[in-house]
Amino acid sequence: MNDAHWLPVAFAALMGLSILAYVVLDGYDLGVGILMARAGDAERDRMIASIGPFWDANETWLVLAVGLLLVAFPMAHGMILSHLYLPAAVLLLGLILRGVSFEFRAKTDGGQRRWWNRAFIGGSLLAALSQGYMLGVYILGLETGLSAVLFGLLTGVCLTAAYAFIGAGWLILKTDGGLQAKAVIWARHTLWLAALGMAAISIATPLVSDRIAAKWFDLPYLILLAPVPLMTLLLFVGVKLALDRLPNAGDRWAWMPFAGAVGIFALGFNGLAYSFYPYVVPEKLTVWQAAAAPESLMIIFVGTCVVLPVIVGYTAFAYRVFRGKAGELRYD
Repeated sequence: MNDAHWLPVAFAALMGLSILAYVVLDGYDLGVGILMARAGDAERDRMIASIGPFWDANETWLVLAVGLLLVAFPMAHGMILSHLYLPAAVLLLGLILRGVSFEFRAKTDGGQRRWWNRAFIGGSLLAALSQGYMLGVYILGLETGLSAVLFGLLTGVCLTAAYAFIGAGWLILKTDGGLQAKAVIWARHTLWLAALGMAAISIATPLVSDRIAAKWFDLPYLILLAPVPLMTLLLFVGVKLALDRLPNAGDRWAWMPFAGAVGIFALGFNGLAYSFYPYVVPEKLTVWQAAAAPESLMIIFVGTCVVLPVIVGYTAFAYRVFRGKAGELRYD
């Protein structure tokens, strides 16, 4: 076996963890942006204040994941983007729209601020829907038929609801009073769409590949992996029970919806990673077939070992400094 045989697997794991970090961290601030459509002007300022210190750092994980895909798996990068060029362009448009409107809303008031708020909401929706669509098409092996498009649209809607759900969980954790009460209602409404998306992906994934079906349903895997869907179901039930009791005096269990959403996302992602391994493009390219030259991978690996702790460090520092409830939004 080649001495560098482990490098493609290590990069696949790093890329996967970066995607999971992005989905969880930027997912909640995308969700907050989506939920701003249901809030008043004063509540929108509070919602922006809850994500303001974090959202730029959260998007770093997307840059890292795409960068790792490009430099470590150039063949896979080319194949994925050639099939998903249009939704990827829509994603970039949404992210740009979010970034511009986030900055400009702080420098305007009245009618102009309302338009920038709408731009922020629209950018959040575009980014979430395009990510969900790309996920659905990727799961089906980058197919381009009508069924793939329809499934992509379904996962787009459900992932958008899932982002709104984790965003509502973040608001429950970071706010209080009337906004927190509204966030509880938003979380209740989006919980079931998130569950529908999880169920649709869980059903579709083994149906598109006999290999994946065997990994889940052949013995002894059926028994060994049974805790994964059971834990996911228990988390959905636990979040539902917590939401039924929120808000309450003392802010007890306010952390549960967000923590439960993080757990659900993590279990779902790990299930997908287990299903597709060793393929980086489902049923088309394995991690070894798609990988760059071993010498290139080693250089990139050294650089990643330097960069990754820095990203983790400043992310952890930001969350520590700005822990607690979000305060009044101020720019002076």
